[in-house]
Amino acid sequence: MEKPVIADKNPAVVNLKPGKYFWCACGQSKNQPFCDGSHKGTAFVPKAFEVTEEKTYYLCQCKQTKNAPFCDGTHRSL
Repeated sequence: MEKPVIADKNPAVVNLKPGKYFWCACGQSKNQPFCDGSHKGTAFVPKAFEVTEEKTYYLCQCKQTKNAPFCDGTHRSL
């Protein structure tokens, strides 16, 4: 099984407006933490998610979270 690239060991702090987004699951996107299609040819697929309120979100960039796309603190143990 392929392992994702660790894009960063800190979460991305982003202010999102209500809408649908695609989180990078492979770690190869140049537009972290969002998908840019770099996963093509791999076993990874982006994680679609929707937010309903505008606020600051902490999105995982280590790609090890158990609560994708949101950071769960797993990066602290890497």
